[in-house]
Amino acid sequence: MAKVQVGLVQMSCTSNKQENLDKAIVKIREIAAQGAQVVCLQELFTSLYFCDEEDYDNFKLAETVPGPSTDTLSAVAAELNVVIIASLFEKRAEGLYHNTTAVLDADGTYLGKYRKMHIPDDPGFYEKFYFTPGDLGYKVFKTKYAKIGVLICWDQWYPEAARLTSLMGADFLVYPTAIGWASTQDEGTNTEQYNAWQTIQRSHSIANGVPVVSINRVGEEAGVKFWGGSFVSNPFGTLLYQASHDDEELKVVELDLSRSDSYRTHWPFLRDRRIDSYSQITKRYIDDESI
Repeated sequence: MAKVQVGLVQMSCTSNKQENLDKAIVKIREIAAQGAQVVCLQELFTSLYFCDEEDYDNFKLAETVPGPSTDTLSAVAAELNVVIIASLFEKRAEGLYHNTTAVLDADGTYLGKYRKMHIPDDPGFYEKFYFTPGDLGYKVFKTKYAKIGVLICWDQWYPEAARLTSLMGADFLVYPTAIGWASTQDEGTNTEQYNAWQTIQRSHSIANGVPVVSINRVGEEAGVKFWGGSFVSNPFGTLLYQASHDDEELKVVELDLSRSDSYRTHWPFLRDRRIDSYSQITKRYIDDESI
């Protein structure tokens, strides 16, 4: 389809998993009624962002994927004829967990999952305690409405991830996210951090000639103010929509997928890639010892 209506659900969460899932379903229904064909939910939307601390009890929040949440959302997807991008805490086996996004097609079919590849470990974001890095590689999902490339939060900062997913034929990239400001930070630092976060993702649009859809949560949790600011950029990085930093928001944004060909033709970055010169990209760092 040349044009796709993409719905962004930016919301706050509570400590009650079922309450969050029910809330998300209400919002999916609302945004589908507004015309959304693809509905994108934020990272780990069924819980608070529990990675602010290292607590073994939080592993109880995990579930199989596919599993209970995907079963419920599949029924909703089929009823509403929408694709749902759902970020979940996956229990793969005893003692083995992933940060995972499931993709449900508009007829309710479970198309598969992407496991977060880049796992951060910073104050307030202790994800390495919980998540094993993804081992499914980068993924593109062929849905009823578009071929969707899914990446997750910390993946946002890595041009390699966006490039590889785009080269696999993604019509657009989706980044479910949970990121915020420490409550002790000054406004200048807050502004700089948000701008960097948005700029790096808009650069993925430009470099790859594809739209980017980024969905973040809002609300204050454990000394962090999640900064919202969900946005959509076109294939040349132009903002089509940006949410507020404070409020829950639903927004349907039309993506004209035919524009990628025009931008890629006039700005032929893919044509001019020197793939023969990139072998060292797989090195951790290029110094005298690695040459």
